[in-house]
Amino acid sequence: MTDWKPIDTNTHQDHVIAHVIGATVLGYFIHDETLHLLLDIGFIWNVYLDGEMGLLPHPVAVGELEVSEDERRQIKSDIELLLRDRSGTPLARLTASPVNCLIEEVAFLGKGDERRVLLTGEDESLAITTSMVNREITILGIGARQK
Repeated sequence: MTDWKPIDTNTHQDHVIAHVIGATVLGYFIHDETLHLLLDIGFIWNVYLDGEMGLLPHPVAVGELEVSEDERRQIKSDIELLLRDRSGTPLARLTASPVNCLIEEVAFLGKGDERRVLLTGEDESLAITTSMVNREITILGIGARQK
């Protein structure tokens, strides 16, 4: 991670980050070059390729998606399963979080045309990397920290 440099966040990003501290990422899906993270507080945190972000209650966020009604039903069903802690139940549209990350800290980093949002938890963390050139988003679970 030595090539990654901290990037200043704007007021809106700071506001969103303040709201997600203390939440846990349950699952996610990528649609239209946007990462949609389902949080245990019933909100979806959107992270865009350039690192901009938004936070909406899950019914509002899903209602704003430009998807078919069938896809919307599948997304809603997956959200309900994850919010009810139905682990092991197959998901149609979402992917369960690879780690149990109770967000304690959020860092915003950059390297050229790439951005990284690092969600640090007490034991496990998530690294979200976006590429504005390749138009890709990757999510990596980082296991338990050495104590």
